[in-house]
This record gives sequence, C-alpha cells and structure tokens, in this order.
Amino acid sequence: MNKDNPFISSNRFDIYDSKSRFKWLSIFLAVFIGFASIFYTNILVSQLKEREQRLIQLYARTLEYTINESGESNLGFIFQEIIVNNNSIPVIVTDAEGTPLTYRNIDFRNIRSENTRNLFLKTEVEAMKALHEPLMIRFLDDNGVVTDRQFVYYKNSKLLDRLRYYPYIQLSIIGIFGILAYLTFNYSKTAEQNRIWVGLAKETAHQLGTPISSLIAWLEYFRTDDGFSDKSSIPELEKDIHRLEMITSRFSSIGSVPMLSYENITEAIKGTIEYLQKRVSNKVKFEIQALPIDIRAKINRPLFDWVIENLCKNAIDAMSGAGNIYINIRRSTDGNVIIDVTDTGKGIANSKFKQVFQPGYTTKTRGWGLGLALVKRIVEVYHRGKIFVKSSEPGRGTTFRIILKV
Repeated sequence: MNKDNPFISSNRFDIYDSKSRFKWLSIFLAVFIGFASIFYTNILVSQLKEREQRLIQLYARTLEYTINESGESNLGFIFQEIIVNNNSIPVIVTDAEGTPLTYRNIDFRNIRSENTRNLFLKTEVEAMKALHEPLMIRFLDDNGVVTDRQFVYYKNSKLLDRLRYYPYIQLSIIGIFGILAYLTFNYSKTAEQNRIWVGLAKETAHQLGTPISSLIAWLEYFRTDDGFSDKSSIPELEKDIHRLEMITSRFSSIGSVPMLSYENITEAIKGTIEYLQKRVSNKVKFEIQALPIDIRAKINRPLFDWVIENLCKNAIDAMSGAGNIYINIRRSTDGNVIIDVTDTGKGIANSKFKQVFQPGYTTKTRGWGLGLALVKRIVEVYHRGKIFVKSSEPGRGTTFRIILKV
C-alpha cells in the first residue's frame, strides 16, 4: 500500500498498463482459432476432393466397362447404381474432339435454346479442363484394340465448394458479431464512465460551495475590520476566491452543454499564465508566442482556462519545478487554431503517448491520473477539437498540441 495514501495501492493502475496486452492476447487467440478452423476445414476439403476424384474415376471406368462388356447381365444394375446415382458431381462426357455428348448435374440456368446450351457446355468443358485432368474412356474391339476414345470432364460438387468457403464465411460472421459486441461494450463502458465523471464533478462543485461562501463572508469581515492591518492582501484573497468560484463553475459544467463564445485565445492564455506565475516557483519561466496577436476561436472560457492550467501544471511536475514552458499560438492553413504547449521536462516514451490521456494513468506518487483525461474530454467533447502528444524526447521535453476547429 502507498504510505502517503492508504487507499491507493502501489499497483493501482496496472490494469491500464496490461489492457493493451489483454487486447493483443485476444486478437492472437481469435487469429489462432480462425487459422485452426481454416486448417481443419482444408483437411476435410482435401479428403472430400480425393473421394470425389475416386468416384469420378469409378464413374469413368464404369462407363468404359458398360460400353465394352455389353453382354453382361448385371450391367443395368451397375449403370443404375454408379452412373445414374451420381447426383452431386457435375460431369460432361465428350468425344475425342471435345464435343459434349452427355452430361450430368449441369445447371443450365433456364437455357432453352439448343445452340446456346451446346455453347454453354463447351464453356463448362474448358472450365473443367482447367480444374482437373479429364479421364479417358477407351472403346475396344474384340481383340482389345482401341478403336475410339471419349473423355470425362468434371468439377467440384457444390458441397465441396461450399465447404471450401465455409470457414471464411463463418469467420466473417464471427468477426462482425465481435465488432458489434466490442462497440456495444465500449459504448456502455463510456456511458458508465460519463455518469461517474458527471456525478463526481457535480458533487465536488456542491462540496466546494459551502467553504467558498464562508471565505467570502470572512473576506468581507476583514475588509470592514479596522483591526485587520494587512489590507494589501485582500485583493489577492479576492483573486483566490474568484479562482475557487471559477473551479466550482468548471465542475458544474461537466455533464452539461457548455456555452461557447468567440474569445481572444492569446488573451485567455495570458490571463491563465499570469495567475499561475505568481503561484509557482520563480524557477519556472513562461513564454507565449502568438502570430497574429488577435487569434479568436469559440471556447468556454472557464473550461479552456482549465485545459491550459492542467497542461502547465503537468509540465511543471515533469520539470521538477524548474524549467521553461513555451506556448505557441497560430492559425493553420485551413483556419483552425493550433496551440503548442512545450516544456523542458523529462519527456514521455512513445509507447505512452495515448496512455497519458487514460483515466487513472499517472507517474506521480500522489496522483489520481485525472488531469489529462479531463483535458482531453474538455477539448474533444465540449470544444469539438483535438489534443495529442505532438512530440516528446526523454530527458528533453514534451509538446502537447491542441487544435480548435473553426
């Protein structure tokens, strides 16, 4: 357990670190099951294909036998049981020149014309020739001399073709259901997180209301009390109380649709930095660059100030209370407002660029990992913008980029 806070386990956020591994493990298992299914089905297809080839060979030998041994009494039975009962494998028998003579299990698709049917049969013969080598039927005279030849062409049965494509269809259906289940789970999880965010924020605003009212009353008391000598501290106290009121307003805005208005982004950021500068170490230097000076965008001022404040406080922590923070404001070629917040801190590993915005992710001993999660929510949900880690180098610093769309 953490000594500073007994309610926080030392590995309290391991789930966020291992979430990616669980995801890759699930993907690996899904791919393994898919390939196993395809491999097993291909074995069945291969066995069925060999069986059909043996059946066609038997079919051809039977035809040859019935042609050359017409005197046998059991030929009718053989013909009926082997040749006529083939009701699954498409077969075309041709003469030596390739002209179709007889066929079985050929789907003519309602072709009625004899010429068109013959053309269709020839096309099928070519397709069958590409799939399998034809089987030859020999016509023998009484001396066993070959007098003529016919050829048996065939292709896979519909059952074999369906079985060949079945695992891919099966995997596609499973994949679609998997994606739908994943999206449903993510939506319900996000909705639940949103309810927690809103409840926590509004309860915090409610709890702050009472001490703020008390502080306002005490400030009025000190202002009118002649015995209070340090009157010069009253304006600074007023600023802090105003800040607390603004923080309460921020928490109250979570879960509601904030009102956006066109504001001078440069002036808004300067106001936040001026407040922070007096309350952080003098070893932290801020530098704001804006071109042009008057860059406007639609923002909710209290929430936007919260974004800049959180980014700067994270930067100060990353620099251990000493370093430079550069804020660059400009318009992109498409008219959007781009804000880069750069520090000279310890940097972020590339693998953590997305994780830093997850609720609960933190590298601080006392941190809850909510600051950047709130920043992302304010920028992307309430302002319809975008925030991401533009660049970072361990030991040299990090740049966060905010894009406010116009």
